[in-house]
Amino acid sequence: MNFSARIRQVGKVSVVEVTGKLTSFESGALRNSIARLLKEGRRQILLNLSGLTYLDSSGIGDLVHTYMSVIKGGGEMKVVGLTDKVEEILKITQLYQVFQEFQDEDSALMSFPGNGNKHKAPMLEIVRPNKN
Repeated sequence: MNFSARIRQVGKVSVVEVTGKLTSFESGALRNSIARLLKEGRRQILLNLSGLTYLDSSGIGDLVHTYMSVIKGGGEMKVVGLTDKVEEILKITQLYQVFQEFQDEDSALMSFPGNGNKHKAPMLEIVRPNKN
């Protein structure tokens, strides 16, 4: 399966669905997709890696470069859908400490500021008694 990065917008968050193998042959494809998003001013990025079947050292480099570009651009990048293989690689390389990972897309989307996280900061209603 060839590498692809499909982008869709959910509120203010750009969800990048990564599928296939991220290797030296596809080097730069993910970077280019993220660079385009940053150029368009889209700084809240969620990588859905559930379709990523293989990752080599060049792919790891792409992930790191992508993450650094987003952070330097004042954005946030989070990941969801790690397969066992990809999760193992991220643990071996210690990158699991860098990427904020979520179990499902909904929780990841809710974690971005201004994207429906109203449950985290409930409104406090102040009721004043009448003086009649």
